[in-house]
Amino acid sequence: MSQDARFLALALSLGRRGQGLTWPNPAVGCVIVRAGRIVGRGWTAPGGRPHAETQALAQAGAAARGATAYVSLEPCAHHGETPPCTQALIGAGIARVVAPLPDSDPRVSGQGFEQLRTAGIEVSTGLLAEEAARDHAGFFKRVNEGRPALTLKLANSFDGRIATASGHSQWITGPEARAVVHGLRARADAVMVGAGTARADDPMLTVRGLGPRRQPVRIVTSRQLDLPLMSQLARTAGEVPLWVCHGPDADAALKEAWTGLGAKLVECALIGRQLDLRAVLAALGREGLTRVFCEGGGALAASLLAADLVDELVGFTAGLAIGAEGLPSIGALGLAQLDEARRFTLVETRAIGGDVMHRWTR
Repeated sequence: MSQDARFLALALSLGRRGQGLTWPNPAVGCVIVRAGRIVGRGWTAPGGRPHAETQALAQAGAAARGATAYVSLEPCAHHGETPPCTQALIGAGIARVVAPLPDSDPRVSGQGFEQLRTAGIEVSTGLLAEEAARDHAGFFKRVNEGRPALTLKLANSFDGRIATASGHSQWITGPEARAVVHGLRARADAVMVGAGTARADDPMLTVRGLGPRRQPVRIVTSRQLDLPLMSQLARTAGEVPLWVCHGPDADAALKEAWTGLGAKLVECALIGRQLDLRAVLAALGREGLTRVFCEGGGALAASLLAADLVDELVGFTAGLAIGAEGLPSIGALGLAQLDEARRFTLVETRAIGGDVMHRWTR
């Protein structure tokens, strides 16, 4: 591996530390190297500021002059709550910038690279672009399509069931798989479930076992807001962010009750008698979310797949069979022909304790 690839890979790994914490901003990493030695490094802080470049430059100090900055995304070129990172890099005397790909935000989109080159800084792009595109997929999805990237997670038996006929489901997969799920939640901006899952499982949807951290937003889709007001979600709505996506016909008294508990209500359009999930994701995009981790249940999973809104599938398969009378992990899709089903591409498979994890992308 070349020196550029090694240091840029480090910048990408630093950026991943901010995933789930920086929305609506991208999670960026930066490494500053002078004469082959790292003199500064940083990643986007929780809440999106300070930016990675600002933190790395502060650590490098005077050693940044004449150095190379490895940044996991094109430096910002616009004035927002803080001055642009291009200005900070130029002012610090950086001689060269290596970044994998441009920022698709129209306020940046090549302008950052242009400003650096105009200032006499050498700019190298294209290295590790595929890896960076994966890391920033959620940010790009929100900027380009107006919605967050969506990962659908399913944990089921070998025969695709999530519970017995009586609804008993704890636990199909083992503790190692559940620990990995908490890590996946931690990298998401939000964790989403349908109303059926919220009622049946009474989940908390928080990240546990990883120490103190900013929790992802918890999202429930419930057209009529008919969720238990004594649930764990309700009791903690004032402590951990809870958003409920509902239809325009939700009862006014329920709206008042959930708002009083501290929940944020997001009204979304309907298609027939169901929430329009495209409208739901568009609303979440307008709120700044870039990465949503959906944990079902079966009806919501089927609706997301039918609407072609799933960007990534993560499955955990346990070595037990429940039988046809068990509850399926995905509801009815109404497919008549196999070619009507979208095929995903397998990108990872590995053993997690006694279970198998498999990950698929578009």
